[in-house]
Amino acid sequence: MAAVRDLYEILGVSREASAEDIKKAYRRLARELHPDVNGSHDAEERFKEISGAYEILSDPGRRQRYDAFGSEGAPGFPFGDVQDIFDMFFGTGGGARRPQRRSRTQRGEDAFVALELTFAEAAFGVHRDVEIERASTCERCSGDGAEPGTTPQTCHTCGGSGQIQEVRRSIFGQLVTAGLCRTCEGTGREIVTPCTVCGGQGRVLDRASVSVDVPAGVADGLELRVQAGGHVGRSGGPAGDLYLSLHVQPHEVFERHGQDLATVLQVEMTQAALGAEIEVETLDGSERVKLEPGTSSGTILRLKGRGIPNLNRRGRGDLFLSVDVRIPDAKDKKQRTLLSELAELRDEAAGKGAVVSGSLRHPDTR
Repeated sequence: MAAVRDLYEILGVSREASAEDIKKAYRRLARELHPDVNGSHDAEERFKEISGAYEILSDPGRRQRYDAFGSEGAPGFPFGDVQDIFDMFFGTGGGARRPQRRSRTQRGEDAFVALELTFAEAAFGVHRDVEIERASTCERCSGDGAEPGTTPQTCHTCGGSGQIQEVRRSIFGQLVTAGLCRTCEGTGREIVTPCTVCGGQGRVLDRASVSVDVPAGVADGLELRVQAGGHVGRSGGPAGDLYLSLHVQPHEVFERHGQDLATVLQVEMTQAALGAEIEVETLDGSERVKLEPGTSSGTILRLKGRGIPNLNRRGRGDLFLSVDVRIPDAKDKKQRTLLSELAELRDEAAGKGAVVSGSLRHPDTR
């Protein structure tokens, strides 16, 4: 019996993986291996492998049968490759029901595109026209795949049934499997004279512009789905979806924590000591912040509702300002004199040669 790759291994998950883990693994691999974004020679074949593995393992009934009978070395099932497993668990072998003839009408594949956003665009949303390369209906044959003036004919390999049967030997005797005909891909109809533009596919790769409304409050790494924004289906089938992987540029001032923003507000020693109204820039423009007299470094000021809008719901996060008091170096003689006078008024030892006792406190003490 030939060794075949385990379906869990194909998706890179353990046999104890949850349905959600399997879905995440498939989505990640689909983005990586989709022929539209991966130019390697085996990308299409590997994409078909992960798609077939996902269809089996995402279905509770098929997964249970695979765990019981379809794993490597299961008795009585002489699988030679992964395709044999797909034939078995899509109901095309091992005594299961005979496959039904497939319709030429098929849903289009999903498309995957990375979308760069500025910090402000992610915060407040933006309308974008995204340029992508996707399959569109061939205008010459109108998606039929046959050269104009000709029509698809009954498949000469399967006689129009869309399936072929194979007889194999197992330890239990002969095993008859029925699989989809690869000449007509299970449709029962063969294109004898393919369209000279699309080669019989009924679709051609084309550049297209897709309008996208990015909602306010999205974050870096989020994925948006644009329904029917992917590749057009075959023979009039529905289009696949477009998935946008968002990459948000960092801000030069603000740091994001969920829907809240944080930054450092630098103030002068005199402003912190005497108080002041400081004009600061927020995502919404300039705003005044009141600095109370005696404000020390590390004080946190909160601007309510000046953070990131909540995604798909009302409200916004807050903007937190961490005060950083700048101490003058007092190289100027007049400034040193004034600071010395202030130290005398406060009865504080300061300056060269001054020895004082430091006051320590726990970092959590306020």
